[in-house]
Order: sequence, then C-alpha cells, then structure tokens
Amino acid sequence: MRKKQKAKEPIRLRQRKLSDGNISLYLDVYRDGKRSYEFLKLYLVPERTRDDKEQNRQTMQLAQSIKAQRIVELQNGEFGFKSKFAEDTLFFEFYRAMCQARLGEESRGNWGNWLSCLKHLQRYEKNERITFAQITPEWVQGFKDYLEDAAYTNDGHYKENGVVRKLSRNSKVSYFNKLRACLNEAFERRIIAFNPMRGIDNFKAEEGKRMYLTIDEVRLLAQTPCRSEEVKTAFLFSCLTGLRRSDIAKLTWGEVHHQGGFTRIIFRQKKTGGQEYLDITQQAAQLMGERGADNERVFKWFNSPGSTNDIIRVWVANAGIKKDITFHCGRHTFATMMLDLGTDIYTVSKLLGHSDISTTQIYAKVLDKNKQAAVAAIPDVFGTTETQNETEQTK
Repeated sequence: MRKKQKAKEPIRLRQRKLSDGNISLYLDVYRDGKRSYEFLKLYLVPERTRDDKEQNRQTMQLAQSIKAQRIVELQNGEFGFKSKFAEDTLFFEFYRAMCQARLGEESRGNWGNWLSCLKHLQRYEKNERITFAQITPEWVQGFKDYLEDAAYTNDGHYKENGVVRKLSRNSKVSYFNKLRACLNEAFERRIIAFNPMRGIDNFKAEEGKRMYLTIDEVRLLAQTPCRSEEVKTAFLFSCLTGLRRSDIAKLTWGEVHHQGGFTRIIFRQKKTGGQEYLDITQQAAQLMGERGADNERVFKWFNSPGSTNDIIRVWVANAGIKKDITFHCGRHTFATMMLDLGTDIYTVSKLLGHSDISTTQIYAKVLDKNKQAAVAAIPDVFGTTETQNETEQTK
C-alpha cells in the first residue's frame, strides 16, 4: 500500500548565511503554484557567549511567531493584505515616541502617567525588542492581569517601609488606557492590521471622593491667616471660579476682559484644550489685584503642587476645619456651591468647562437636595416631637 505523502508546508522558515558571519532569516512562501520570499530583517549571530545564545533564541522565537501569523493569514485569504503592515516595528520604541510627542502638549500629570505606564510595561515584558507582531490579545490580557494582581506603585514608598503598595483602581484604568491609546495609534498608522485590544474591556473606574468646603467654611478660611498670601488668594479664586490650578497658574491679563458689567476670562483649558468663556464675580475679580500688562501673569508666584497642598492643609487645620483639602478641592467647592445655590446642572457643566455632563453629575450625587429633603420628611417614630410640644404648651 502506498504511503500517504505528507502535505508540504505553504510557508517555511529558512536561513541564509551572510558574508559577515550572521544568518538572515526569511520566509519561503509557496502559494498558487508560485514562490515568493519575505525577508524578516532578523539575524542570528555567531554564538560565542551565553548572551549570544539567548539573543538567537529570542530571534528564532520571533521568526516562528511571524511564520505562524503568515500561515493564518494565508488560510484566511488575508496574506497579501496583512503583509503590507509594518508589524516588525519595535513596540517600546514606538511607545517612547508617543511619550515624547506628548511632552509639553498635555498636562504634566498625564504625561507622567504615560511614563509610569512605560515602567509597568517594562516590568511585565522583559524583551525590550518585542515587536507589534508579538502583541496579541493574550499579551494584552496578560498586561491587564499584571496590573490587577502584581503591579505596585512607582513612588518608592514600598522600598522605604518594606510594604508593597498595590495600584489604585483608577491608576489601573489610566495605565491600561495608555496601552489602548498606543495600540489604537499603531492601528491608525497601519503598523498593525488588527487591534489586539479589541474585545478586552478596561477596568471599571473607582468613583473618587469629591472633598469640598461649604460656603461657611470658605468664609472661615478667608478670615484665617495663611503662611502664603499668594496660595491663599489663588485657592480662594479657585473656590469662586472653579478654575483648575494649571489654568490659574498660566492666566494672563490679556485673557481678562470687561463685558456688560462682568469680568470675563477668555482662555483655553490646559487639560482639554477647549476654548472657554467664564464670567466671574466681583469678589473673584478683586482677588486678582491691580491689572498689569497683557502678557503678565495674574498670579505671579506659585509653589510646586506638593508644597502648595502642604500650605493649604496647615491653613485649613488652623481654621479648625477637619477635612483633607488640596488645591483641586477649590474646583469641587465651586461646583457643589453652585448646585447648593440652585444652579441647574447644565449651567454648572458649562461653568466648569466639562465636555460631558456626566462628569458634572458626580457633583450632583455629592450634593443631592432631593435625598436630603426625602430624609428630612421621615416622620418622628419615637414621639419626641409630640412630647416636646406638650412641654412647651405646659410652660
């Protein structure tokens, strides 16, 4: 009986020795009776050291991965299309370029998150020369699992105290979104044909606690001395306008206008880049002081964020207010104050410069007048009110 011949592989990984002693790897593709070659730009080096052997092992692993992908493409009828993509692009090189492009364009905090995510990606993936061809849905899910179970903070406290601090829920969301943005960009630039992030859900963001001051507490702070008058003035300005620290720090007199009896600030948000038109009260206008040249900063001196918050915490404590208040709480204070005064949520959203009203609804949840009214309407179940009334009538 005739032996059944083994089917030939449509794609074979082959080697070609070069004049410099290295070995070039390429794919030998046989399709529809025609032969073609795909040179992978991957090379094996002479194995003189243990590092050479490890390098060759990783190179062969990558070549086999590309070969497996090409076979799948061939079976799915996608070979001619997919091979046009630059999947041999180095992932970390591409990610670093995205970080560099964002320097100066985005807030310092968000740019810092990009760098922090890079550190976690490097902890997760030890192969610095990994390419986009190796970034699979399984690899993406693996990074998500790493953030969930194994990642710790980058701030160094775990080294000082000997205690490992896991990432907060919102840090996990932020870092996973950075990887998502990177892969989306690679897809848009036709580096990859299919996005391995597709179908993998992000972490659910943890609802942050919005710490704020009441109107009476703001009045109390205004009457309490502060170690830094500049910090005090800028923070109270935030409470009365809802402006972020970054926008107050860069505010110039050229952005301050007078219109219809109001002082109007026309500026572009640093965080979102959105053009904003904000009318402010006379109280807030007085905090800006005497007008200077158009190119001059309104608030000329600012501490670092950490130093500013330290000054605010001492100031708040000296006022007898037992709350953990940072500069950004001035924005929260403005939002809750507006809602408390009966301003509709749409107007509050516009005053804060929110592009999505759902962001503003968080403040409505913090200060829910309907809930307060409902709780206040619960009748007296212990009879204390009736007893009190009888006592007063007897008197």
